[in-house]
Amino acid sequence: MKSCVVFCGSSEGNDTEIIDQGYQLGAYLANNDIDLVYGAGKIGIMGKVAQGALENKGRVIGVIPEFLKLKEVVHLGLTELHVTNNMHERKLLMHDLSDSVITLPGGYGTLEELFEMVTWGQLGLHQKPMGILNTSGFYDDMLGLLENMVRKGFLKMSNFEMLIVDDNIERLIEKMNNYQPVEVPKWIKKELT
Repeated sequence: MKSCVVFCGSSEGNDTEIIDQGYQLGAYLANNDIDLVYGAGKIGIMGKVAQGALENKGRVIGVIPEFLKLKEVVHLGLTELHVTNNMHERKLLMHDLSDSVITLPGGYGTLEELFEMVTWGQLGLHQKPMGILNTSGFYDDMLGLLENMVRKGFLKMSNFEMLIVDDNIERLIEKMNNYQPVEVPKWIKKELT
């Protein structure tokens, strides 16, 4: 892993372990020469991740759409700041700038970003490792729902297993470094060529 896009909340929430894990993830990425790509905010969990990386001399690349580029939101002390026209361009650029994905706790936007990346992976548009840092069991209920999708025949087990889950940063990164991408279905390969 050389660069990692991190999806997480623009709010801090009320769990101090989650707040601390955000900072620790940023620090871990910096200390292991992995560039942080994220939503360019100075607030919330995303701000903590950036702070952890910057305070450990990491390279931090922010990507934000023009309409969110407000002084009280955007982090102006980043290594690079990219401003896009809209949210769609933002996600595509974050994808292009990273070779892996980690999702921390967050709200609707975090889930939307995660599931778009997972869907792109399922369709064979990328083969990046996609991790969930499941701090305090935050994503347990979501993972239960996904397992139910597998049981009910709406999701293949191989696609469920594309998500790499752990509650420990070092173990999560190790699993991601050892990730073997799933085989892209033949009908999709044919369309992509």
